[in-house]
Amino acid sequence: MAIPITVLDCDLLLYGRGHRTLDRFKLDDVTDEYLMSMYGFPRQFIYYLVELLGASLSRPTQRSRAISPETQILAALGFYTSGSFQTRMGDAIGISQASMSRCVANVTEALVERASQFIHFPVDEAAVQSLKDEFYGLAGMPGVIGVADCIHVAIKAPNAEDLSYVNRKGLHSLNCLVVCDIRGALMTVETSWPGSLQDCAVLQRSSLTSQFETGMPKDSWLLGDSSFFLRSWLLTPLPIPETAAEYRYNRAHSATHSVIERTLQTLCCRFRCLDGSKGALQYSPEKCSHIILACCVLHNISLDHGMDVWSSPVPGPIDQPPEGEAEHMESLDLEADRIRQELILTHFS
Repeated sequence: MAIPITVLDCDLLLYGRGHRTLDRFKLDDVTDEYLMSMYGFPRQFIYYLVELLGASLSRPTQRSRAISPETQILAALGFYTSGSFQTRMGDAIGISQASMSRCVANVTEALVERASQFIHFPVDEAAVQSLKDEFYGLAGMPGVIGVADCIHVAIKAPNAEDLSYVNRKGLHSLNCLVVCDIRGALMTVETSWPGSLQDCAVLQRSSLTSQFETGMPKDSWLLGDSSFFLRSWLLTPLPIPETAAEYRYNRAHSATHSVIERTLQTLCCRFRCLDGSKGALQYSPEKCSHIILACCVLHNISLDHGMDVWSSPVPGPIDQPPEGEAEHMESLDLEADRIRQELILTHFS
């Protein structure tokens, strides 16, 4: 009599001597509509992930049998897009909830290993100029090569004494710094900052700051909202515009910066494990950071495969902790203020 799959050891299921696999679920046996409704992605995209990650998910061990890379990827996609290890998800592909968790861990690490392949700033001058042209065409803001923002993702409390992850709402979270282009493709993602840090502190400590302060393309900058300090390479809105030109600058800034706001809303809508609707991520901060980064990698891969970032239904504004005292605070960077004023006089007067 066959042994029920749900009582098999997780390690025995995942990796096996001779690479024999438990193929309890076949992509060819279900419709495209089913795949989209259950896992959030079409068939060809899933096949691409199998090809991309297959070697990392097929490592041999001394166990007797293994879950196929295809099934591991479906398990992970099911979790990323639903935010739940619910029994029906495991039942759909023939594995236990414990095996679902191990599959998610394996796929997450495989995606994180490839993050730099899919998330990066363009390096050649033509690509940088293309970014500037595209952003300028949106709202007339010159020199923009990316838009930046932070987003909090809820996590379980690491321990009772550690308050570094408690944000301004009293909840435990990671504060993630993200920069995207006009398509919504992510060019920088930093996911490990504790939720107690305000956005301006995250930016100050980030590798992004080191990258832009050591060198950046001429007459190029990012746009950030009022939770960031004004910098020579990051332009913020004027807290109290007075002239017509300053109002025009703020309107163009807002219209351009909305790209990152909509991108983050879409990211959380597609990957419901990030939006807190099924509760906080139930892992250590490090593992939560990797899950967030894995979702960001999938986001960019989906764009590379023609899945428009705006194709997913976008909910209302993301419920985020207020920045409080950091809002509308201007830095004392006189050079940054000069650059912004010169830009306003040259392009918005």
